[in-house]
Amino acid sequence: MRKSLLSLAVLSALSIPTAVFAEEAAAPAAAPAPAYTISYNVGLYSQYVFRGLTQTSEKPAIQGGVDYAHASGFYAGAWASNISWLEDMPAYQNSSLELDIYGGYANTIGSTGLGYNVGVLQYIYPGNKNAGVKAAETTEVYGALSYKWLQAKMSVVASNGAFTSDKADGTYYAELNANYPIGETGVTVNAHVGRQEYTGHTGATDNDIYSYTDWKLGATKAFSNGVNVGGYYTDTNGKDAGYAAYQGGNIAKSTFTAFVQKTF
Repeated sequence: MRKSLLSLAVLSALSIPTAVFAEEAAAPAAAPAPAYTISYNVGLYSQYVFRGLTQTSEKPAIQGGVDYAHASGFYAGAWASNISWLEDMPAYQNSSLELDIYGGYANTIGSTGLGYNVGVLQYIYPGNKNAGVKAAETTEVYGALSYKWLQAKMSVVASNGAFTSDKADGTYYAELNANYPIGETGVTVNAHVGRQEYTGHTGATDNDIYSYTDWKLGATKAFSNGVNVGGYYTDTNGKDAGYAAYQGGNIAKSTFTAFVQKTF
């Protein structure tokens, strides 16, 4: 396409008066790129899986968010989904919402193609706690490095409590993600492996039952109108002693998730 346009320009130069070029030279420059962008997303999922753990007892989830990105690299956003795990324990009453608020800075290192991303994320769970239950609200700080379609990320709990357990600061989740595009098809293969090391209890055995490894394999098809469809299979080695105390059973078992999502 670019070669054809260049040829057309050469031919036109042979027949258009010089005055036209003077007018074109005086034309105003294109408007500069905006200093920031705001985008929105909404999706329907067959379930909500977080780090290999189903948050909705394998029932559907509606999710959506808004993101602000500045040209400097600063970003902030909010995201929400329905959940059931707090009521399934049961630990909370009238608690069917997760709200995440986050912000950070992302950029690249010179011309190396190596990207980095650092930030903080706050998990919020509205609802009424049952007697003796710790708040599920959790604060994490994270850092990630990426190159082309590979990313390595570490998230560390910075709050005293984490997901209804106290003294969990220092708990971390390390992950490796790969999102490999298949040519010009719009299809991306998604792969992930992660490891949680939990420090929420005083006994080593108690911590061990909440530590686990998870993995994911799936694919996403992106369309030009902002719609994405896909699915992924997830599994973990999470122990029944740590993740089977729910009305829906062990939330760490293998499962498949399908979704359709749109970005505006």
